[in-house]
Amino acid sequence: MSTVHSHSEPQDHAADKLGMWLFLFTELFLFGGLFLVYAVFRSQHSVSFHNAADELNAFTGTLNTVVLLVSSMTVAMSITAVRYGERRKAMLLIGVTLILALVFMINKYFEWSHKFHYDLYPGSEVMMNMEHGEILFFGLYYMMTGLHALHVLVGMVLLTITLVKVQRKRITVERYHLLENSALYWHLVDLIWIFLFPLLYLVT
Repeated sequence: MSTVHSHSEPQDHAADKLGMWLFLFTELFLFGGLFLVYAVFRSQHSVSFHNAADELNAFTGTLNTVVLLVSSMTVAMSITAVRYGERRKAMLLIGVTLILALVFMINKYFEWSHKFHYDLYPGSEVMMNMEHGEILFFGLYYMMTGLHALHVLVGMVLLTITLVKVQRKRITVERYHLLENSALYWHLVDLIWIFLFPLLYLVT
Protein backbone atom coordinates (compact mmCIF):
# COMPACT_ATOMS: atom_id res chain seq x y z
CA MET A 1 0.00 0.00 0.00
CA SER A 2 2.80 2.43 0.91
CA THR A 3 4.54 1.68 -2.40
CA VAL A 4 1.42 2.61 -4.35
CA HIS A 5 1.09 5.79 -2.30
CA SER A 6 4.72 6.79 -2.94
CA HIS A 7 4.27 6.32 -6.69
CA SER A 8 1.02 8.32 -6.76
CA GLU A 9 2.50 11.34 -4.96
CA PRO A 10 4.77 12.50 -7.84
CA GLN A 11 1.99 11.79 -10.33
CA ASP A 12 -0.50 13.86 -8.33
CA HIS A 13 2.07 16.65 -8.00
CA ALA A 14 2.74 16.68 -11.75
CA ALA A 15 -0.98 16.65 -12.56
CA ASP A 16 -1.68 19.52 -10.16
CA LYS A 17 1.17 21.57 -11.58
CA LEU A 18 0.10 20.92 -15.18
CA GLY A 19 -3.47 21.91 -14.31
CA MET A 20 -2.25 25.15 -12.74
CA TRP A 21 -0.10 26.00 -15.78
CA LEU A 22 -3.05 25.41 -18.11
CA PHE A 23 -5.21 27.66 -15.94
CA LEU A 24 -2.53 30.36 -15.95
CA PHE A 25 -2.36 30.26 -19.76
CA THR A 26 -6.13 30.83 -19.99
CA GLU A 27 -5.73 33.83 -17.67
CA LEU A 28 -2.95 35.21 -19.86
CA PHE A 29 -5.21 34.90 -22.90
CA LEU A 30 -7.95 36.79 -21.04
CA PHE A 31 -5.72 39.72 -20.12
CA GLY A 32 -3.90 39.48 -23.44
CA GLY A 33 -7.22 40.15 -25.17
CA LEU A 34 -7.81 43.20 -22.98
CA PHE A 35 -4.30 44.46 -23.69
CA LEU A 36 -4.96 44.10 -27.41
CA VAL A 37 -8.22 46.08 -27.14
CA TYR A 38 -6.36 48.73 -25.16
CA ALA A 39 -3.62 48.94 -27.81
CA VAL A 40 -6.15 49.39 -30.62
CA PHE A 41 -8.08 52.16 -28.84
CA ARG A 42 -4.89 53.86 -27.71
CA SER A 43 -3.62 54.02 -31.30
CA GLN A 44 -6.93 55.63 -32.31
CA HIS A 45 -7.15 58.09 -29.40
CA SER A 46 -3.53 58.65 -28.31
CA VAL A 47 -4.02 62.27 -27.17
CA SER A 48 -7.20 61.50 -25.21
CA PHE A 49 -5.54 58.50 -23.54
CA HIS A 50 -2.61 60.67 -22.52
CA ASN A 51 -4.90 63.35 -21.07
CA ALA A 52 -6.98 60.77 -19.18
CA ALA A 53 -3.86 59.08 -17.77
CA ASP A 54 -2.86 62.41 -16.21
CA GLU A 55 -5.78 61.90 -13.80
CA LEU A 56 -4.09 58.79 -12.37
CA ASN A 57 -1.55 58.95 -9.56
CA ALA A 58 1.73 57.52 -10.87
CA PHE A 59 3.16 57.41 -7.33
CA THR A 60 0.36 55.11 -6.16
CA GLY A 61 0.87 52.90 -9.20
CA THR A 62 4.62 52.76 -8.55
CA LEU A 63 4.08 51.95 -4.88
CA ASN A 64 1.72 49.11 -5.74
CA THR A 65 4.26 47.78 -8.26
CA VAL A 66 6.97 47.67 -5.59
CA VAL A 67 4.56 46.05 -3.12
CA LEU A 68 3.68 43.25 -5.55
CA LEU A 69 7.30 42.67 -6.58
CA VAL A 70 8.33 42.27 -2.94
CA SER A 71 5.35 39.98 -2.30
CA SER A 72 6.44 37.74 -5.18
CA MET A 73 9.86 37.52 -3.57
CA THR A 74 8.48 36.60 -0.14
CA VAL A 75 6.15 33.90 -1.50
CA ALA A 76 9.07 32.40 -3.46
CA MET A 77 11.19 32.45 -0.32
CA SER A 78 8.42 30.61 1.56
CA ILE A 79 8.81 27.64 -0.84
CA THR A 80 12.53 27.50 -0.08
CA ALA A 81 11.76 27.63 3.64
CA VAL A 82 9.36 24.68 3.36
CA ARG A 83 11.91 22.69 1.36
CA TYR A 84 14.41 23.18 4.20
CA GLY A 85 11.82 22.21 6.80
CA GLU A 86 11.63 25.73 8.27
CA ARG A 87 7.89 25.75 8.91
CA ARG A 88 7.73 28.88 11.08
CA LYS A 89 9.84 30.85 8.62
CA ALA A 90 7.57 29.72 5.78
CA MET A 91 4.50 30.83 7.75
CA LEU A 92 6.10 34.21 8.42
CA LEU A 93 6.91 34.72 4.74
CA ILE A 94 3.42 33.74 3.60
CA GLY A 95 2.02 36.09 6.25
CA VAL A 96 4.18 38.94 4.93
CA THR A 97 2.93 38.19 1.40
CA LEU A 98 -0.66 38.45 2.63
CA ILE A 99 0.06 41.74 4.40
CA LEU A 100 1.59 43.17 1.23
CA ALA A 101 -1.44 41.99 -0.75
CA LEU A 102 -3.66 43.80 1.75
CA VAL A 103 -1.55 46.95 1.36
CA PHE A 104 -2.07 46.73 -2.40
CA MET A 105 -5.84 46.42 -1.97
CA ILE A 106 -5.99 49.31 0.49
CA ASN A 107 -4.06 51.51 -1.96
CA LYS A 108 -6.42 50.45 -4.74
CA TYR A 109 -9.45 51.22 -2.55
CA PHE A 110 -8.23 54.76 -1.85
CA GLU A 111 -7.33 55.27 -5.50
CA TRP A 112 -10.79 54.25 -6.68
CA SER A 113 -12.45 56.24 -3.88
CA HIS A 114 -10.57 59.35 -5.02
CA LYS A 115 -11.87 58.86 -8.56
CA PHE A 116 -15.44 58.31 -7.37
CA HIS A 117 -15.20 61.43 -5.17
CA TYR A 118 -14.60 63.49 -8.32
CA ASP A 119 -17.26 61.57 -10.28
CA LEU A 120 -14.67 59.92 -12.49
CA TYR A 121 -16.45 56.64 -13.08
CA PRO A 122 -18.36 55.13 -16.04
CA GLY A 123 -21.82 56.63 -16.44
CA SER A 124 -21.19 59.72 -14.32
CA GLU A 125 -22.09 63.18 -15.59
CA VAL A 126 -18.45 64.25 -15.53
CA MET A 127 -17.41 61.20 -17.52
CA MET A 128 -20.15 61.62 -20.10
CA ASN A 129 -18.92 65.15 -20.85
CA MET A 130 -15.41 63.90 -21.64
CA GLU A 131 -14.06 63.10 -25.08
CA HIS A 132 -14.80 59.65 -26.44
CA GLY A 133 -11.18 58.53 -26.07
CA GLU A 134 -11.07 59.55 -22.40
CA ILE A 135 -14.28 57.62 -21.73
CA LEU A 136 -12.73 54.56 -23.37
CA PHE A 137 -9.57 54.94 -21.28
CA PHE A 138 -11.42 55.07 -17.97
CA GLY A 139 -13.69 52.21 -19.02
CA LEU A 140 -10.64 50.05 -19.67
CA TYR A 141 -8.94 51.34 -16.52
CA TYR A 142 -11.81 50.22 -14.29
CA MET A 143 -12.28 46.94 -16.15
CA MET A 144 -8.63 45.88 -16.09
CA THR A 145 -7.72 47.08 -12.61
CA GLY A 146 -11.00 45.72 -11.23
CA LEU A 147 -10.40 42.31 -12.80
CA HIS A 148 -6.84 42.35 -11.50
CA ALA A 149 -8.05 43.27 -8.00
CA LEU A 150 -10.40 40.27 -8.14
CA HIS A 151 -7.40 38.07 -8.94
CA VAL A 152 -5.54 39.57 -5.98
CA LEU A 153 -8.44 38.61 -3.70
CA VAL A 154 -8.47 35.05 -5.08
CA GLY A 155 -4.71 34.87 -4.52
CA MET A 156 -5.15 36.04 -0.93
CA VAL A 157 -7.70 33.27 -0.32
CA LEU A 158 -5.32 30.67 -1.78
CA LEU A 159 -2.41 31.92 0.30
CA THR A 160 -4.55 31.97 3.46
CA ILE A 161 -5.55 28.33 2.88
CA THR A 162 -1.89 27.51 2.25
CA LEU A 163 -0.82 29.26 5.45
CA VAL A 164 -3.32 27.25 7.49
CA LYS A 165 -2.10 24.01 5.92
CA VAL A 166 1.52 24.89 6.68
CA GLN A 167 0.54 25.66 10.28
CA ARG A 168 -1.25 22.31 10.56
CA LYS A 169 1.75 20.52 9.02
CA ARG A 170 -0.27 19.38 6.02
CA ILE A 171 2.27 21.11 3.81
CA THR A 172 5.67 19.58 4.48
CA VAL A 173 9.10 18.98 2.96
CA GLU A 174 7.68 15.99 1.09
CA ARG A 175 4.35 17.55 0.09
CA TYR A 176 4.26 21.24 -0.80
CA HIS A 177 2.70 21.43 -4.28
CA LEU A 178 -0.25 23.50 -3.00
CA LEU A 179 2.21 26.17 -1.92
CA GLU A 180 3.98 25.95 -5.28
CA ASN A 181 0.71 26.35 -7.18
CA SER A 182 -0.40 29.24 -4.96
CA ALA A 183 2.95 30.93 -5.58
CA LEU A 184 2.60 30.41 -9.35
CA TYR A 185 -0.81 32.06 -9.25
CA TRP A 186 0.59 34.94 -7.22
CA HIS A 187 3.42 35.42 -9.72
CA LEU A 188 0.76 35.68 -12.44
CA VAL A 189 -0.99 38.43 -10.46
CA ASP A 190 2.34 40.24 -10.22
CA LEU A 191 3.12 39.76 -13.93
CA ILE A 192 -0.25 41.15 -15.02
CA TRP A 193 0.26 44.26 -12.90
CA ILE A 194 3.74 44.79 -14.37
CA PHE A 195 2.00 45.15 -17.75
CA LEU A 196 -0.93 47.18 -16.42
CA PHE A 197 1.20 49.75 -14.63
CA PRO A 198 3.00 51.25 -17.66
CA LEU A 199 -0.05 50.88 -19.90
CA LEU A 200 -2.31 52.89 -17.59
CA TYR A 201 -0.07 55.10 -15.48
CA LEU A 202 2.82 55.93 -17.84
CA VAL A 203 0.92 56.79 -21.03
CA THR A 204 3.04 59.05 -23.23
